[in-house]
Parts: sequence; structure tokens; C-alpha cells
Amino acid sequence: MVKIDNIELPDFPLLLAPMEDVSDPPFRALCKENGADVVYTEFISSEGLIRDAAKSVMKLDIYEKERPVGIQIFGANLDSMLRSVEIVEQTKPDIIDINFGCPVKKVVSKGAGAGILKDIDLMVKLTEAMVKHTSLPVTVKTRLGWDHDSIRIVEVAERLQDVGCKAISIHGRTRAQMYKGNADWKPIAAVKNNPRMHIPVFGNGDVDSPEKAMEMRDKYGLDGAMIGRASIGYPWFFNEVKHYFKTGEHLPKPTIAERVKVARRHVEMSIDWKGEHLGIVETRRHYTNYFKGIPHFKEYRLKLVTSDDPKDVFAAFDEIEAKFGDTMIPEIG
Repeated sequence: MVKIDNIELPDFPLLLAPMEDVSDPPFRALCKENGADVVYTEFISSEGLIRDAAKSVMKLDIYEKERPVGIQIFGANLDSMLRSVEIVEQTKPDIIDINFGCPVKKVVSKGAGAGILKDIDLMVKLTEAMVKHTSLPVTVKTRLGWDHDSIRIVEVAERLQDVGCKAISIHGRTRAQMYKGNADWKPIAAVKNNPRMHIPVFGNGDVDSPEKAMEMRDKYGLDGAMIGRASIGYPWFFNEVKHYFKTGEHLPKPTIAERVKVARRHVEMSIDWKGEHLGIVETRRHYTNYFKGIPHFKEYRLKLVTSDDPKDVFAAFDEIEAKFGDTMIPEIG
């Protein structure tokens, strides 16, 4: 069993990573139904929260069926971060997660996200202050370091633990790498193998197959895996990993009918939560994976990503099921 403070999780839990415009309530619900053990919100700007910016506040929406759920916030100003903690607490999440890993320029340029990797003392100071400011467990998501020459993740993780961080998720790349190259899990294993570490250490980056998840568990000895890009448009990934752990075999891939059914539900829930326009537009990024591997699909993908009317989107789903319903999809995720 793995525990984040008093939250009990199964052995080697699978966590849905916080992803901008991806890990919203509709998608989190689908991932939860399909085996995700912990889900995280999209990352939320502390400055946006304290200014009551509509988009930031909307991201605080969480639902009982998601639990345990973590709300992730980012920022570099101590006062703003503490005030945002007070706002977040009102929505009663199970976990508050701090983003010290986002590599995007507009975040980093403000010293937030991975930008704080240039100032480890501030990173530790912010974490300590937030831990003292809330009764909720505080966790951290970060990267190996700013660049290859500044990787101090073993020291950083230990210092974060010492000021009260209850778990740490580490992406196996530096900020300089962005999402290029391969994730390096060896430094994450070094954190886990530090005899002074006693909080869960979760690995993130390139877990795109059940075999990779097993390697993270068995070869690198990590406490769990945080899943990001592999789950976009493919919420079945979590159950596929769990089935492989239990049996050593791959689950059959979802049929076209199953893919259409889940994609349709995804759009319906998105419209209910965000409204018609955003519900349609922000689900588009998922279609590539929902229908990955279907031959000669370009015409239908074009309909899905250009239609603004729900009736047209749902009509396209009906066409896809009718045309491709008997198609065998290659064994890809």
C-alpha cells in the first residue's frame, strides 16, 4: 500500500497528470472510471485565483466521484500562493499539489513552474509556507532540474520532504529538454533509493505502454506512475496497465463502438460543464487517440475537428460507427 499522508492507495498507484485544457472534470471522470487511482486538475494560476479570473476559478470544480483528487496551483509569489491556498481549501480537495515543473515560457518567465528550478531555496520556502498554511496534504510535481548541469533532484526532494511535502512526482526531463528526447528515470530512482526518503516518489514521462509502467515499478523501484500524454483520448490506458500487472497479458483494444461511445460521452459531459462552444472545441485534441489506428480516417477526423455544432459532431460519430464498426484496429494504444 502507498499512502499520501492519510490517503491510502493501492500498490503502485496510477495518477492522472495535471494537463492544461486536458485534465478537466469530464476527462478526469472517464479516467477514474477506467482505473486512475488519483486524478489532478489542470494547473491553476495563483494570480488568476486571487484576481477571481473566471477561467482559473472554473478549474476548481471537483466532484465526489473523482476522489481522491488533487488541485494543482502554480506561482512564484509567496503571498499570492498562500491566498490561493485559502481559496482552494474551500472546494475541499484531498490534495493540494504545487507545480514546479511546467516548462512553458509564459509560466517560466514569471519564475513559476519549472522557472523556480533556478532558485531551489525559494522552491523550498514556498513549499514550507504552504504546508504550514493548510491542513491538507501538500505534494509537489517537478522536473530533474533546470538543465543537465543543474540536476540536484536528490537534494531537492529531500529538502521538500523535510519541510512537509507528502509526496513528489518527478518528470524525467529537465526544463531545457522541454518534451524532447527520452525521459531519464535513473535520477528519479536515485531519489527513491535515498535512505532518508520516506514519502512516495512517483515517476512521470514516457509511460506510454504497460511494459514501461512495469519497468518503472520493477527496474526503477518507484512508488507509482503519473500518466500524461498516453491517456489523452485514451482513458482505457490505466486499466490496461493494471490488467498487464495482474496477468502479464494485454487487454484487447476497445472496439470502434466502445471508442465512439466514450468519445460521445466525453463531448456530452464537456458541453454540460463548459458550454457548447468550449465543450466542442476543447475535446478536439482527444480525437487523434480515440480513433488511432483506423485506416482511411482522415475525412472523418476533419469533420470532428471542424464541426462547431454538436449535432454535426454526433452525426460524425454515427457515421464512424456505421462505416468502421467491423474494422480491426492494430494493437496500438
